[in-house]
Amino acid sequence: MKKPQSVIEIFLQPGEWWFGNEHTRIRTLLGSCVAITLWHPGRRIGGMCHYMLPSRSRERGTQALDGRYGDEALALLLKEIHRERARPSEFDAKLFGGGYMFDRQGCPGAGCSGQIQDRNIAIGRDLMARHGFRIKAQHLGGTGHRQVIFDIWSGHVWVKHTPLPAAESDLKEPDCGSPLLIGLPS
Repeated sequence: MKKPQSVIEIFLQPGEWWFGNEHTRIRTLLGSCVAITLWHPGRRIGGMCHYMLPSRSRERGTQALDGRYGDEALALLLKEIHRERARPSEFDAKLFGGGYMFDRQGCPGAGCSGQIQDRNIAIGRDLMARHGFRIKAQHLGGTGHRQVIFDIWSGHVWVKHTPLPAAESDLKEPDCGSPLLIGLPS
């Protein structure tokens, strides 16, 4: 699909989210955080969130939804989906991030559970299943950071994964794709 003549470029910081139309490109940079992209192939609308933690440690009460938390970030995107009179099952979902950013000496091996990265990944997958989204692609875990670019006009998501140098990590990189630029078409 050809890039529209006028495009809004959005850069998400941690805790931010955006929902837009086919004139939108969304970018973010991830470490242990997770990004979820949602795209409606028929209507060319969609969004992305960049969450830092799975959920709040206490009840939200009357506080507004906060995009720093995975469950609340998705709730914000779901509000936009419902405003557009669409259903989650009509959207393609893609998940990215959850990388280990530091040496894991205190946590040997890939089986170390309970880390924020692992919990962010788990809640993202759980939320997709719970709300009926189709996961079309994912690039999760491992070490290092990811740059993510989502073109809403086409549904394409581009990922550049930069693992930690071997000297800084005792973890073998999982089979989650090439460390070079990866295009994940819808």
